[in-house]
Amino acid sequence: MSSRTLFDKVWDNHTVRVLPNGQTQLLVGLHLIHEVTSPQAFSMLRERGLKVRFPHRTFATVDHIVPTSTEGRKRPFMDTIADQMLTHIENNCRDFGITFFGLGHESQGIVHVIGPELGLTQPGMTIACGDSHTSTHGAFGSIAFGIGTTQVANVLASQCLLLQKPKVRQIKVNGKLTAGVYAKDVILAIIETLGVKGGIGYAYEYTGSVIETLNMEGRMTICNMSVEGGATCGYINPDAVTAAYVLGRKYSPQEGQASADAVDYWVSVRSASDATYDDIVELDGNTIPPMVTWGINPGQAIGIDWVLPKNADSEALKFMGFNAGQPIIGTKVNVAFIGSCTNGRITDLREAAGIVQKHGLKVAKHVRALVVPGSEAVRKQAVSEGLDTIFRDAGFDWRDAGCSMCLAMNPDKLNGNELCVSSSNRNFKGRQGSPTGRTLLMSPASVVASAAAGEVTDIRRLVA
Repeated sequence: MSSRTLFDKVWDNHTVRVLPNGQTQLLVGLHLIHEVTSPQAFSMLRERGLKVRFPHRTFATVDHIVPTSTEGRKRPFMDTIADQMLTHIENNCRDFGITFFGLGHESQGIVHVIGPELGLTQPGMTIACGDSHTSTHGAFGSIAFGIGTTQVANVLASQCLLLQKPKVRQIKVNGKLTAGVYAKDVILAIIETLGVKGGIGYAYEYTGSVIETLNMEGRMTICNMSVEGGATCGYINPDAVTAAYVLGRKYSPQEGQASADAVDYWVSVRSASDATYDDIVELDGNTIPPMVTWGINPGQAIGIDWVLPKNADSEALKFMGFNAGQPIIGTKVNVAFIGSCTNGRITDLREAAGIVQKHGLKVAKHVRALVVPGSEAVRKQAVSEGLDTIFRDAGFDWRDAGCSMCLAMNPDKLNGNELCVSSSNRNFKGRQGSPTGRTLLMSPASVVASAAAGEVTDIRRLVA
């Protein structure tokens, strides 16, 4: 038993039964829902006359479709479909007794930002949400799955999922990151190395000195993009950094015996020192440069000062308007976006604002730039620290909490073939709202540097 990984332990702790076909019926400890993938699920329950089995284990918010401009958030929304989605989740949460952090609530925000900041996300849990970036919560030593709408209905009705147990790959990132390199660069380097399909059939365990020295928000960035590498989920073993972040939050253990017992459990689910893995991959953190995507999936990435691969995918080159072998530095930027469940947390905003302030940066005249906090709590904290003023004075548009331009299911969109440097997680065709819009994924620090330069630039010129 000592050879088990955290994944094995948490999976076994939540196994209800194993079916004859090999699938596991897994108890879900925390279910998070939002306005996009839940309406049909609730309709399924109503059609079958079912109730939500454990409403106290489900929490809801709105994030994908909400406008991020103060004026745009007034009801009814200009987008009637978005307004209907919001009405549906309001009614469904009321009718089924689910806690709802709606528009105007102090805890409203991107679902994968509010779970951790409220203390809902804790080590050793199973977590499900109808959103692919649920893997974010694995940063706390939980196993977290993005699920489809039918599965959302199943969890609401039974608090269980039917899943095939994946294999476990350990990814070690040792060494020390150099100036200008952040968690976002690490995960882009991992995906570039293993490919967007490399994780199919695997859960990823991230470890090594680079991972262990990251704060919780950096760890969330790593786990958030596990799905971009094809993995079922990604996680990091809980440690003292994890406990310090979680304890004392609204829904987490507060003090005394409850917190002591919680920490004992969290420690117990860590992967054993002699744990057995199906595969092990090692990366040297000392050599990871600031990364940027150049193509139409997150695996098509290079170091900021590299040239595009000589054998680069022709479809991606044609769409992006690039040529194999060309440098990416100097590429003209039209739009800059800081936000999303990947990089819309307070430390992301602090780092970006700090660079803006220290170097007196101003957004280039031809660049449209947005900063969108990941939650209302992040927005309030940023305002209390004066970060909003720093961004506004530099020419950024400061917004309210939401998913914004990450996926553009709201008014924040690219126009035509605009090229956007973005701190989000996907650079697919049409992802940011225009079928011909182009996206380069970067760290928030690289985004502000490029927004000021008006072209793709190496952040190390400012911070090295």
